[in-house]
Amino acid sequence: MIDRSTIDRVLAATDIVDVVRQFVPLRRAGVNYKGLCPFHEDKTPSFYVSPARGVCKCFACGTGGDAVGFLMKHEQLSYPEAIKWLGKKYGIEVVDKELSDEEKAAQNDREAMFVLNEWARDWFVHALKHDPDGVSIGLPYFRSRGFRDDIIAKFQLGYCPERRGFSMGAEAIQKGYSEEYLLKTGLCFKTEQNRLIDRYHGRVIFPVHTISGRIVAFGGRILGEKNKHVGKYVNSPESEIYNKSNQLYGLYLAKQAITKHNRCYLVEGYTDVMRMHQSGIENVVASSGTSLTDGQIRLLGRFTKNITILYDGDAAGIKASLRGIDMLLAHGMNIKVLLLPDGEDPDSFARSHTTEELQTYIAQHETDFIRFKTDLLLGDTQGDPTQRAAVITNIVQSISVIPEALVRQMYVRECASMMGIGEGLLIDEISKLRRQRFKRERQQREAQTAQPASTNNGSVSAEIAGVPASSAVPSAEIADHLAAEAAEAAEARETQRNIQQATSATSNTRIARQELQIAALIVRHGERRLEEGDESISVVQYIANDLAADDIIPSTSILSTILTEGAQLANSEHWRAATYFMHHPDASISAFAAQQESDFVLLSPSQLTGYTEEKDRLPELISLQLNTLKYYILSERLDNLRRSLLTPEVRIDMRKTLDILSQIKSLSSIVEQFGKALDRVVK
Repeated sequence: MIDRSTIDRVLAATDIVDVVRQFVPLRRAGVNYKGLCPFHEDKTPSFYVSPARGVCKCFACGTGGDAVGFLMKHEQLSYPEAIKWLGKKYGIEVVDKELSDEEKAAQNDREAMFVLNEWARDWFVHALKHDPDGVSIGLPYFRSRGFRDDIIAKFQLGYCPERRGFSMGAEAIQKGYSEEYLLKTGLCFKTEQNRLIDRYHGRVIFPVHTISGRIVAFGGRILGEKNKHVGKYVNSPESEIYNKSNQLYGLYLAKQAITKHNRCYLVEGYTDVMRMHQSGIENVVASSGTSLTDGQIRLLGRFTKNITILYDGDAAGIKASLRGIDMLLAHGMNIKVLLLPDGEDPDSFARSHTTEELQTYIAQHETDFIRFKTDLLLGDTQGDPTQRAAVITNIVQSISVIPEALVRQMYVRECASMMGIGEGLLIDEISKLRRQRFKRERQQREAQTAQPASTNNGSVSAEIAGVPASSAVPSAEIADHLAAEAAEAAEARETQRNIQQATSATSNTRIARQELQIAALIVRHGERRLEEGDESISVVQYIANDLAADDIIPSTSILSTILTEGAQLANSEHWRAATYFMHHPDASISAFAAQQESDFVLLSPSQLTGYTEEKDRLPELISLQLNTLKYYILSERLDNLRRSLLTPEVRIDMRKTLDILSQIKSLSSIVEQFGKALDRVVK
């Protein structure tokens, strides 16, 4: 089997548009993409792909799912084979094997760290709102910065008190969390005297989310004048679950807006992101004060190719950050730059302007990056030929990394005009730089290919090592290897059969189909709250209670799993059914959830209205679906009773016959009542 952490890495790296585009020509349609469906004879494009949701859906034949489900259907792959296909595409090694005890422990460690981080997030949030220090120190800080309570709640901001005898770490241990994980996540550290100390004591807390919404790290800002001798911000150290080069602050909350507007605003810090959200601009992320990495750029590229970088008026800081922008250009991004007035950053500028003023300023002042860089650097040359030549070289370097030839040509023409030199000279310099780069990359690939032959302890193939194949590996080892491959293939086929049975074979009765309708409602709305008297209850818990009250046990494994796990998790503050079940380790559950999510890819205002109406009519719809299921179950029981009258053992026993007739009469009345309530005709 493939370990869960590897599957998570593959899914995090996967861009569904990139995957589907290898098999289906796509063109943009609003916030989504569309093309001809590959699963039926499609004459007009009815196959839609939503990059924000990570799902695809054909609105003619109904086929849909996430990237894994698409590959399984299109390429006839098993779940492990689809994960391996994606791993190969995105350069992630996927090994399908039985996990060792150490690997199982590591997988459990990762999950335990995520669970602890989510508990800590809730603890910090509670402390901000209810602890005396949180109410008197932490909350006033955010309000003094002008942040509304809804923004504080949206970003799950918190506070970590520092008074003696009261700590998050101590309470975590009291709740049963391990000190080992408190140290591994970086929530705590130990002093030389072996005291456990909260890393963020006396700081307001900014949780950092993964792209799927899990808490992977924290940032803490110190408050008060007395603490000027310590760093203003403390961030989580890198760990088994946190690699800062693969995270962007705010992306989880921004991804749908980025896709909708086909643009992302890039700022520096936490409060810059929050301020933009408060001003109504949600397609914004922060690099958190570090240069962008390849991993972060690939994340952004899943949602848009259009990036606008917001700079404050610090010229020295701008010049220092220009070097990192070449990485964005090399990934094919279209870069614009917005220079704010002197002394302003996105937080302060947005705070002092209305939403309309901010949006107007951005539209009027954002500038193409190459033009911006040319104007900025040429302004420092002051007629010095040597400096001017250095600037031209610098700009040519940026143009040379752009992958699209037509885009390079456009910039060459513009820069030649701005700098007063011939286009031919620029083209020659760019060609030379690109040849040098290709040569270096080829040498690196050759070196990487040659490396395993000398360092892999004989495990490379005989051909690579230059050894005759007949003498490289004993025939017994070859036989064992072939047997292992055959067993692996058989296991993959069995996995595929299990998935198909779980999602389709169980749907051959109307009861099973109705159970899947209820499971779909839970996936889409399971975390929503329903009013029940003076209290509220989650949709999934309401459904679980209703079925349990009538002793109804689901016949499908999908509804059974979704009910059980959903009811356990629904009271978690930030749990979302669709996200949880789309990333479920059971492939049949994740495929089913992705199918439901894809049913609501936003294509038009009318479809959006339909989804809104479903949310507004939840109590009515839940009652309808549950009563329909009960109607089917009771109808089947009634049919079974009627059939039993024809069996020999009943026909010869008058007492049994009368007993069954009595049951039929009673049950018929109930079924008739359900039928009338559902506006059905009972036959």
